[in-house]
Amino acid sequence: MQTARELMLAYIAGTAEETGALFLPEGTLELPYLASIGLPPVLKGPAEITKFLGFLHATLYPKFKFQNVKVLIDGGNQVFAEYQINHKSGISGKFVNQQFFGHLEAESGKIRRLREAIDVVVAAEAIYPNGLKDVIAKRS
Repeated sequence: MQTARELMLAYIAGTAEETGALFLPEGTLELPYLASIGLPPVLKGPAEITKFLGFLHATLYPKFKFQNVKVLIDGGNQVFAEYQINHKSGISGKFVNQQFFGHLEAESGKIRRLREAIDVVVAAEAIYPNGLKDVIAKRS
């Protein structure tokens, strides 16, 4: 049975399919601040999470690897880490330096909840061809 730390490190190192399989059937990947740029803030279950991570790995940041991984708190069934993506966006073509903070809760050797915080301005610059201009136009 994997610990929270092992699950976090596997999440960071895995492919979309490998990573999605780490979640419980009712497990969630939460990026609450994505709502401010028009994207769903909560993904539920391995299939939905794998689809989102497939977009991240194949389209948004093709062939990226998380870097500068630091596990800051390891508390048994919970872990808190920071990690980065320093990669060119496959959508906007801009080079992105995105910092992540992740709080993972484990249950029965799987991820029950992973809540990540990111810089949504950086995310918008990567996701939308015209960055924040597209977000603002979408909200108007």
